[in-house]
Amino acid sequence: MAAQFRDQDQLLSKMATGNGHGEDSPYFDGWKAYDKDPYHPTKRPNGVIQMGLAENQLCFDLIQEWLMKNPEASICTPDGVENFNGRALFQDYHGLPEFREAIAKFMGKVRGGRVKFNPDRIVMSGGATGASETMAFCLAEPGDAFLVPTPYYAGYDRDLRWRTGVQLVHVVCESCNNFKITKSALEAAYENAKEDNIRVKGLLITNPSNPLGNILDRETLKGIVSFINEKNIHLVCDEIYAATVSTNQPNFISVSEVIEEDIECNRDLIHIIYSLSKDMGFPGFRVGIVYSYNDAVVNCARKMSSFGLVSTQTQHLIASMLSDDEFVDRFLAKSKERIETRRKVFIQGLARAGISCLDGNAGLFVWMDLRILLKDRSFEAEMELWKVIINEVKLNVSPGSSFHCLEPGWFRVCFANMDHNTMEVALSRIKTFMHQIKDQNREVKELAKKTCRQNSLKLSLSRRRVDDFLMSQISMSPHSPIPQSPLVPART
Repeated sequence: MAAQFRDQDQLLSKMATGNGHGEDSPYFDGWKAYDKDPYHPTKRPNGVIQMGLAENQLCFDLIQEWLMKNPEASICTPDGVENFNGRALFQDYHGLPEFREAIAKFMGKVRGGRVKFNPDRIVMSGGATGASETMAFCLAEPGDAFLVPTPYYAGYDRDLRWRTGVQLVHVVCESCNNFKITKSALEAAYENAKEDNIRVKGLLITNPSNPLGNILDRETLKGIVSFINEKNIHLVCDEIYAATVSTNQPNFISVSEVIEEDIECNRDLIHIIYSLSKDMGFPGFRVGIVYSYNDAVVNCARKMSSFGLVSTQTQHLIASMLSDDEFVDRFLAKSKERIETRRKVFIQGLARAGISCLDGNAGLFVWMDLRILLKDRSFEAEMELWKVIINEVKLNVSPGSSFHCLEPGWFRVCFANMDHNTMEVALSRIKTFMHQIKDQNREVKELAKKTCRQNSLKLSLSRRRVDDFLMSQISMSPHSPIPQSPLVPART
């Protein structure tokens, strides 16, 4: 049987049989644990709760309400079936004009109307995964590299590297300054790549950040734009969480806004990745977008989109929905409000359990700090803790090492992919787990104190015996050269 599997592997390509997909990462292992024993409030109350999937399930009621009011938006309903033939026939890879126009308008609304997007620069792809890979194919050769600040989305190892042969060079960011992307860190990563004879073709950033759940401020973005212009490398901005930012300050700032300011910038180097997976909660629709300010990249990406087109049925529905200004405005406002409320409740629940998180106001997750629970500051200790959380606490959270965080003890925890009751169950499990740890620590400390007292008593008794022995020898020896102390009574 083993020989048969070896023969089978020889029939396949190295890419097919390799581990470039990254499926053996703890990030995906957690999903597998959930799939084997998924939580259900009545059928599997002790099952694993999925907190490793960044989905926005908080506004489906608004979507369903719109669909009920607009049945003609779907070609699979009696009201919309008259459009079936036109949408079922072949469409070229440019996409429906009304789809691209609706997407461009929506992207502008998400960014507060402070910038406009050109529909002719909208290139569709099979989700943000396809868009990321398309950018890697367009901008780099196999062996070339992108700089990527750590920690970064675990799927980038698959999306950018697996089929393209592109490398990812880490820009080290640290918790001491809230993982800020600094000029010195960018320079160090760039110079290290040069020393290793690796050609750097671009810098990839996520804003808002996955997994940190925070946003880049204007000055940091300006510094990044200045850096890539100085090095003459591309800047790819993943902005798929743009509409998840809290209504509280600071506001989300897109790179598209920064390059409109009085700043020296070669726009041919600027590219944006977007999708509807997070901001609308449509990961199953596989609507990914490449928006580039470079004409050559737009043309190349559009040709490559043939391998991952969005179905015309989906384009038709999305174009209808996003063209409804009243609905879009209401949806974005409600979505922000609900995400903000859920984030606040979840963080407060963690705080009551004695757990802190990185300050942030974006994303569908928090960056949870469990460093105090590690038996030592190592990734082995992080994995031991993660296994306890998966197997005993029954929560699928993602360890920081799967996001290439260089400091063990951080975990990404998603909060918007479940209903309120499930979230409360998850928080209850976390609270119970933390109480158990506190009780164990208390027992260990009490045992240590007891052992210390016993050792002290033994040591005291031992010293007393030694003193008695020495004194007895002194007092009993008539020839002792040491005079008898007046404080020690003579033995007669």
